[in-house]
Order: sequence, then structure tokens, then C-alpha cells
Amino acid sequence: MLSAFVRAIGTATPPHDIHHAFIDWASARIDPDMRPVFRRMASRAGIGHRWSVLADPVGPGGFYADRMPGTEARMAVYADRAPALALDAVEALAQQIDCGGITHLVVASCTGFVAPGIDQILARSLGLSPSVERTLIGFMGCYAAAAALRKARHIVRSEPMARVLVVTVELSTLHLQDTHAIEPLLAMLQFGDGAAAALVTSEAGGIALGTPFAAALPDSADLIRWTITDQGFAMHLDGAVPGRIGHALADPAFVARITGGLQPGELFWAVHAGGRSILDAVGHALALPPDALAQSRRVLAEKGNMSSVTLMAVLAAMLADPPPQRQGVALAFGPGLAAEGLALEHVG
Repeated sequence: MLSAFVRAIGTATPPHDIHHAFIDWASARIDPDMRPVFRRMASRAGIGHRWSVLADPVGPGGFYADRMPGTEARMAVYADRAPALALDAVEALAQQIDCGGITHLVVASCTGFVAPGIDQILARSLGLSPSVERTLIGFMGCYAAAAALRKARHIVRSEPMARVLVVTVELSTLHLQDTHAIEPLLAMLQFGDGAAAALVTSEAGGIALGTPFAAALPDSADLIRWTITDQGFAMHLDGAVPGRIGHALADPAFVARITGGLQPGELFWAVHAGGRSILDAVGHALALPPDALAQSRRVLAEKGNMSSVTLMAVLAAMLADPPPQRQGVALAFGPGLAAEGLALEHVG
């Protein structure tokens, strides 16, 4: 049966490393008695860098220096910077493979809104044919990359000559919230900006996209929420998320469904780096070897959680440095609480 292949992936991050500046800013807002706890948890987060389109956003004269901007001001920045960052990722892709003849464009982004949509802006900026079919996937959160790749797979399997450009772009740092509570500050500590672009075709090479899967975990709908407010999008990331994920992955029937009946240790795992505790929960529940999630941990350390971009960055790392296993699984979690992904096969 006809297969779809991720031939190459290009990634891009903005130039401003804001991780340690955020830690200092957040620490100053927390009750003094809790500051050591916050800094200890930040040091254990497994994150060394997070990148932003905003230069020194919490410093003097920065975007958040005087007051929390309204959603209108944040979306104005998104409309300007998100397409530019996405184009950087497409350029990184084009340096690896010929991106001519694009027939379909699939764009995923949940950190902003603009109309005409970012898909239209990208198509025009790239000089794509007006006949290119566009799909915009919005507000699905961290597993939107899985949905975008799934869509590309369906397109290629139904139209063998299709050349699908898949783009994910997120500007999470546009949504800093005015809070003194440690829990939301720790949630914001995870997120950074980034973009990725992939070419998906029926021509064999790279990583084959196998059977997709999706599952909403029971009694978990409120654990991850993304609420639109007058001051940006407010993320709620419940501390129970890792445990709930671990519980789901302890179910043999669920694991068999996403692994095709193979043992987890026989596969490579491209897991969305949603946070150190989430990666720990996945590794523990599946009894994976210590280095099985090394690529995910590296992406987390170097770039933080970039929402939908993160899984694409992990796959890009695996294309550059293939795992020893031939077969694998892409797995991401997001609002719902839901898990989405695809079976994978590295074909070189």
C-alpha cells in the first residue's frame, strides 16, 4: 500500500534566549519563602535555554516591562513574527531538499490568530501557486504536529503525486501572565518559541508515516487548558498530568494499540518534550532504557517546550542522527487530556 514519507525537516528558533531572565523575573514575584522552592524546581526542569521573538521581554523597555499588554497587542506581534519565523524554518528545509512543486500546505499553530491566515501569508510569501490546497490546524496545542503529519499522510496516500509542506510555528512567549502564584509560573517556565517545516511525499526516504492513533484520556479534560483572556492566552497545566499519562501508558491494551503489538523497547520513541516530568513518566511507564528519550530530552534542554513545534524538532533530530531501531512511535500529549501520534519507520 502507498506510504507517505517525511523526507526532511527544517527548524528555526528566534535569537533571544530568555530562560534565565524569566527565572529571575518570576522569582522576584513569588513569596520570599517560596523562592528557593521555585529555583530548585526550575533547576530540575531539564531546560537550559528557551528562545523568544521578543528581545529581553521582562527587562527595562521590554514587551512586559511596564504592564501586561492586551491580547490585541500580542496578536499584532504574532501576525508579524510568526510568518517570519515559519519562513526561516522553510528556508532551513530548502537547504536540505528541493521544495519545488508544492501541491498542499498544512500549517499548525495554536499561539495566535490572524486573517488572512498564516497559511495564506506563507503561501504568498513562498510564491506558491494559487491552486495550492491549504489546511490550517489551530488551537490543538502540543499534539497539533501529530495532527498535521496525519493530514499530510492522508493527502499523499490519496494523491500519490502530492508534495505536502507541513509547517508548525508557535510563539508561546507572547502569553506571559500577570501572576504571583508558583504553579502557573512553573508552567510558563516550560515554553519557548520555534518553528519547523517538513516535506511529505510518496517518494521513499527519511521516515515513513504509519498508522495514526488518537485517544482522549478519561477524566482528564481539565488538566490542560488554554484560555483566551484579555491579556493573552492563559495556560493551565495541572501537576497531575505526568501521573495521568503514566497511568494510561501502564495499560497494556493502550500500549499495544500504539505500538502495533511490539514491545516498547523494540521501538524508537519520538516523544513530545512537554517537560522533564512528562518524559520521566513515559520512560518509566514503558520501562524504556535510560537513553531511549535522549533526543526528546536534548530538544527540551536546548529549546524548551515549543508546543506543536517540539515533536517536529525531535523528529528532525532523529533524521539527522537515526536511532538503532527501524520502527518507532511519535507520541504527543495536549489539551483534552489527549494523546496523538503515528507509527514510524526509519527508511534512510
